Amino acid sequence: MLEQIEFTTKSIREKTNNFIPQVGIILGTGLGGLVKEIIVEFALPYNEIPNFPVSTVEGHSGKLIFGELGGKKVIAMQGRFHFYEGYSMQEVTFPVRVMKALGVKTLCVSNASGGMNPKFEVGEIMIINDHINLFPTNPLIGKNIETLGPRFPDMSEAYKKTYVTLAKEIAKENNIKVSEGVYAGLSGPCFETPAEYRYLWRTGADVVGMSTVPEVIVAKHSGMDVFGISIVTDLGVEGVVQNVSHEEVQHIAKMQEPKMTLLMKELIKRI
Repeated sequence: MLEQIEFTTKSIREKTNNFIPQVGIILGTGLGGLVKEIIVEFALPYNEIPNFPVSTVEGHSGKLIFGELGGKKVIAMQGRFHFYEGYSMQEVTFPVRVMKALGVKTLCVSNASGGMNPKFEVGEIMIINDHINLFPTNPLIGKNIETLGPRFPDMSEAYKKTYVTLAKEIAKENNIKVSEGVYAGLSGPCFETPAEYRYLWRTGADVVGMSTVPEVIVAKHSGMDVFGISIVTDLGVEGVVQNVSHEEVQHIAKMQEPKMTLLMKELIKRI
């Protein structure tokens, strides 16, 4: 894997005039519009990047964007990879490894989720303060490469507390309602049953989704600071479990996109 990371990093540097990003962004559901705020210098389609998978999910474009946002040099994934697409955990998280090799110190991620917290509503914006890994495997399983990170990385602060506080301050300043809570990561691709929603709520999760956790684990293994934000696109509250489709998820996320974009842009500006 180390050779692949080095080869891909070298190729990207050659195509981007040795661009050195400070912040990495995974533009999941609800953050697609952030690209419009980036002063783009380079845009590389995934199929032109050696060793990169290609996103197969509707709504995930498939480009690596290089530019400036909030006065910071950023690299943004316009489209992420999911375990349910058939990729290995190493393939899903490979772009995070490459981001680190390129110079990224902070990773910002977003996603769509189903809400179990009875206080939540559809469209709720939740700042992630912790997660529960319920994927059937872990991206760090296998031989550990010490140059990439320690064998047993500390996860006591997976999401940087000062970023959580800062994001809440930004939200208050801009009259944006936000919540804070725990994200449970499952493999998908089916949405959860009512019994699964009940189970997840009892384990301590506020929302559930099919991404983010593997990327955050690898980011922390690499020594990055992480900020995560989730948009509740459907409810799995006891007695209020709704039918849901991928199209509905995209629709709700699109409605809240301007708020998510403002929060992320301001956070990057201030960190």
